[in-house]
Amino acid sequence: MTWDWNAVGDFMPHFWDGLLITLQALALGSVISFVLGLVWALLVRTPTRWVRWPVGVVTEFVRNTPLLVQLFFLFYVLPEWNITFSALTTGVVAIGLHYSTYTMQVYRAGIEGVPAGQWEAATALSLPVRRTWTAVILPQAVRRVVPALGNYVIAMLKDTPMLMTITVLEMLGEARLYSQQHFQFTEPLTVIGVAFILISYPASLLLRALERRLVR
Repeated sequence: MTWDWNAVGDFMPHFWDGLLITLQALALGSVISFVLGLVWALLVRTPTRWVRWPVGVVTEFVRNTPLLVQLFFLFYVLPEWNITFSALTTGVVAIGLHYSTYTMQVYRAGIEGVPAGQWEAATALSLPVRRTWTAVILPQAVRRVVPALGNYVIAMLKDTPMLMTITVLEMLGEARLYSQQHFQFTEPLTVIGVAFILISYPASLLLRALERRLVR
C-alpha cells in the first residue's frame, strides 16, 4: 500500500465542507447545552416539588440513554408526529439536549461551591432574588466551572461523527462517502483523524491553562 497524495488533494474540498458542518454543529450544540444546562440547574433548585421532580426525571432519562438513540428518535420518530426538522437541526438539538444534562451537573457543582457567606451577604443587603443570582451567585459559579464546560465541548466535538447516522455529512461523513465512491480509505480517514487531533489537543491545552488562571 502506498500513500496517494492525489487522493488527499481530491478529498480536501470535501473535508472543508465537512469541517464547516462539524464546527457549526459543535458551536450551536454547545450554546444549547450551556443555556439549557443552566436552566435545568436552576429548576432543580426550586422549592416547588412539582417543578423539581419532572425536571429531575427528564434529565436523568436523557443522561442515561445513548446519544445515538436520541438522534434516531428525533430524526425518525418525530416526523411520524408531524414534527420535522432538517438533519443538521435535528443533530444540533440532540447534541445540545444530551449534553445539557451533563452541563447541568457542572452548574450545580459551581453553585453549591459558592461560599455560604455570599448567600448570607446578599440576604443581609436585602437583594432581590433575581439580583442575588445574577450579580452574586452566578458570576462566581460560572467562573468556577468554565474549564469543566470546556471539557464537554471537546466531548461534543468527538461525538459529532454520530450525525453521519442521520445523513449529516460532517467530517467523517464526507470521508466515508469519498472512500466509498473512490475505494480509497486510508487517506481521507487519516486526514480526519489528524484534524480531530489538531482541534481537540490544542483546545485541551487551552483549557488547562485557563483552569490554572482561574484558580489563582
